[in-house]
Amino acid sequence: MDHESFRRYAHEFVDWIADYLENIERFPVMSRVKPGEIRSKLPASPPEEGEPMERIFADFKEILLPGMTHWQHPGWHAYFPANNSPESILGEMLMAGLGAQGMSWLTSPAATELEDLVMEWLRGILGLPAGLQGVIQDTASTATLAALISARERATDFESNESGLRRPLIAYASTETHSSIEKGVKIAGYGRQNLRVIPTDAAFAMRPDKLEEAIRADKAAGFQPAVAVATLGTTSSGAVDPLRPIGEICARHGVWLHVDAAYAGTAAVCPENRWILDGAEYLDSFVFNPHKWMLTNFDCSAYFIRDPGALIRTFEIHPEYLKTGADPYVKNYRDWGIPLGRRFRALKLWFVIRSYGTAGLRAFVREHLRLARLFRDWVAAEPGFEVPAPVHFGLVCFRWNGGRNEEESARINKALMDRLNASGEIGLTHTVLGGKFTLRLVIGSRLTEERHVRRAWELIRTTAAGIISA
Repeated sequence: MDHESFRRYAHEFVDWIADYLENIERFPVMSRVKPGEIRSKLPASPPEEGEPMERIFADFKEILLPGMTHWQHPGWHAYFPANNSPESILGEMLMAGLGAQGMSWLTSPAATELEDLVMEWLRGILGLPAGLQGVIQDTASTATLAALISARERATDFESNESGLRRPLIAYASTETHSSIEKGVKIAGYGRQNLRVIPTDAAFAMRPDKLEEAIRADKAAGFQPAVAVATLGTTSSGAVDPLRPIGEICARHGVWLHVDAAYAGTAAVCPENRWILDGAEYLDSFVFNPHKWMLTNFDCSAYFIRDPGALIRTFEIHPEYLKTGADPYVKNYRDWGIPLGRRFRALKLWFVIRSYGTAGLRAFVREHLRLARLFRDWVAAEPGFEVPAPVHFGLVCFRWNGGRNEEESARINKALMDRLNASGEIGLTHTVLGGKFTLRLVIGSRLTEERHVRRAWELIRTTAAGIISA
């Protein structure tokens, strides 16, 4: 493609994106295609000769677009948000156009130095302790894996990188912890049988007393406790593990404390929400995702570390072809995580923070929290419905509970979710809390307004009434 053709199609694509975001409510939130339907409409083999961009773009709109779930839709209330913003999209475009590979300072000095600055901005915006240093990872799963591996190395005095694990190391997390923890302990060599699952309290938060008991029992049995994971905003219910008592226990026993705040960490941009960080002085590592609730395109995960030396010592490797004269004076972020190659993710985040300002970010979060509490109050006041978990952030767990047995209640709630998702107006997901099938409604889309939340509640009430009366 020549430069003029690129310019013409780029303008056309930008116009399409702008129209898409402006008119996104016209699309069903969740795709209605059946498994294999998209694949069946595409050729089984690639073209021998190149095809015109008009045809490729037409196939995108006619074949692929119907198979997309619209995460930016104001009726998207499923999982957690993965919102974007025009500012972030523009930054992403520039990043793609530059095509930089920021594995070291020398390969793109601006990419390294901007990332260093933006991570310090984020530390201050969230009110995290001074002295923490940050690096952008792709996802919280990768950041958590980096924490587990770093904890493994500290626990073995960095011998396991050289000779492998010689005795079991123990990891601790609550029953509500994200599945990436279990995956991480498998990949990092702990072994799934060495993950201790700690019970939670009535609010689904980790019980520090049970953590203490588990660590003491493992020590008495000759095992070595290595790492504990506390979650601020669990996936199922938005529960907040009590950081201070967990941190005190970890400090007392020499256990690495990793804090997973992938979704809810953004809430700390508002000072009134920083109660979730009480005890943050004890953490060894912390992760949250600007690509969830901070208006930044996926992927962009902010990972903070108390001892960068431990992180670098865990991951650094120095083949001759990567050495540069600048190495003694700069950060080479290739040594701060798993991949060698690195995208210029800081650029889009920089665009977002500068365009919104900290005041704009706070206003964005506060409005979502207001809407979540409004929805919670509607549900709690409605006969036959209940809110089974505290509402700390934008996630509201709710369920129909009209006095029937749990098997029948689960059937009704699942049917309610399925019909709501089939409507095309909203998208929900479910979880199981205390053995009960529970629906999750998350308010996190940049485009969600009060009218959308009111419409969601109207749909929920009328649909539930139709199921119950049938």
